[in-house]
Amino acid sequence: MMQSSRSLIQRLTPIFAARIRQNSRLLSSSASSSLLAKDPQSSPASSSGEESVHLSDNCVRRMKELQADEAKEKLLRISIEAGGCSGFQYNFALEEKPNDDDRIFERDGVKLVVDTISLGFVKGATVDYVEELIRSGFQVAENPSAVGGCSCKSSFMVK
Repeated sequence: MMQSSRSLIQRLTPIFAARIRQNSRLLSSSASSSLLAKDPQSSPASSSGEESVHLSDNCVRRMKELQADEAKEKLLRISIEAGGCSGFQYNFALEEKPNDDDRIFERDGVKLVVDTISLGFVKGATVDYVEELIRSGFQVAENPSAVGGCSCKSSFMVK
């Protein structure tokens, strides 16, 4: 039994490695093409409505509740990776500090952090906190870069 599972892992490892490389290339090429399409005169620190990511009232309220229980201020991170049932998926995490290449969006003292690659996929989007019977969590309520997605709103297709 142990030998057969090890053999299966050895056979699947190259497949997973190739898939990860492919997803990385997809994310890099999509982000770089969207960055190249930007007006070269525009400032990278611009926070116009289309360039920023918005936080809903429920998102701000929930983040303040989570921060009340923590000794250090937490940042909400949204990142995008290839996968999910619609092509790309949203990932949310709580972190203590931003990375060097992150953009920070703030509302009422709550900070949302987005890396530069993921920003191309969520510009103009609204992050919400939803409580439902089967789950509760952060989700992207509106995303102008998405043309469709799954019903649980955890994955999407880009335009």
